Amino acid sequence: MILTVNNESATLALGKKISEHCPQSAFTIHLEGELGAGKTTLTRGLLHALGHNSHVKSPTYTLVEQYLLNGRTIYHFDLYRLADPEELEYIGLDDYLGNDALCLIEWPAQGGSYLPRPDLIITLQYQKQGRQVTITPTSDTAQMLYKNLQQHYTSYSA
Repeated sequence: MILTVNNESATLALGKKISEHCPQSAFTIHLEGELGAGKTTLTRGLLHALGHNSHVKSPTYTLVEQYLLNGRTIYHFDLYRLADPEELEYIGLDDYLGNDALCLIEWPAQGGSYLPRPDLIITLQYQKQGRQVTITPTSDTAQMLYKNLQQHYTSYSA
């Protein structure tokens, strides 16, 4: 599915809609796109919709931020500054992925083969106006989220 988001408000709204369809079981989303394409903005919309009321920063230097929201654990990874994918072993990646957490991973290519296959891939690309967002399900669980989004949404403008 390819959507268009026209501005920051629309990107936040898309994050909210995705949160409404995320399963309560373990679920991993890879967020791909150039610097400034809106990966963290989309994450902020998703986290705010799940009940986070504070600032959402990209964990560029810490690699991961943990959120406990309404009994659910969410991990927001930013692998942009990862020097070597092997570093993921040192931070205990398997512990993060080994429970029913929702994992949002920016710059997943930096993790190489150390990252498991995602359930959903979201790619944000610059356009003349706004961003093009490509949503690709890669698991049966993500197919349900994908179908719900596909039935109701083709673009976001706010």
